[in-house]
Amino acid sequence: MRELTSEEIKKLVELTLKAKEFAYCPYSNFRVGSTVFGENGIYYTGANVENASYSGAICAERVAITKAVSEGQKKFIAIGVCTDVSGEFTKPCGICRQFMTEFATDLPIYLIQPDGSYIVDNLKNLFPDPFKVKILKLEQH
Repeated sequence: MRELTSEEIKKLVELTLKAKEFAYCPYSNFRVGSTVFGENGIYYTGANVENASYSGAICAERVAITKAVSEGQKKFIAIGVCTDVSGEFTKPCGICRQFMTEFATDLPIYLIQPDGSYIVDNLKNLFPDPFKVKILKLEQH
């Protein structure tokens, strides 16, 4: 997998911070923004969307990936995630990590602070042993 250029990283950070502004989170007040960068060179943004029946909520990372997939893009170079929390790099939740593995197992994850600073982690590091589709094809007893 190729590394992002400094310009691509800058755009990923900017779009991720902007995406957070569109979060709909009246219950938790915990805004999350995400941007996934497709192999096609297009950035897809997402924000968390909560629902009164809490289980109906969808995380920003899954919004961004779903937007990309619904537009035909299933291969990704990187994803960015940000919250309003300073001093702590907020990582994707377990559901999002599993969701990401459907499309990439070695995806760079840019964990972005409100001031635009970031660190880079990796999906393989954060979620080393996901549930795999091959299990669904095994004979059941």
